[in-house]
Amino acid sequence: FGTKHSEMIITEDPTEAERFMNLVDASTVYVNASTRFTDGFEFGLGAEIGISTQKLHARGPMGLDALTSYKYFVFGHGQVR
Repeated sequence: FGTKHSEMIITEDPTEAERFMNLVDASTVYVNASTRFTDGFEFGLGAEIGISTQKLHARGPMGLDALTSYKYFVFGHGQVR
């Protein structure tokens, strides 16, 4: 179960953090940081115009960029936005 958008784990165990990151199905996975950072501006992508939780969301003719999906890993020490 999950949002497929952003998921997080609070742990001091690096093995559990790595296991969580590899197994969770989400676009952004956080370790010891707030999911409130999931934002186009925070990621340096500029203002976001929408959010997709699908792995493939483009329609019509697609180039390589439209067929690429991303998974971001964010590590922190308890930061909040």
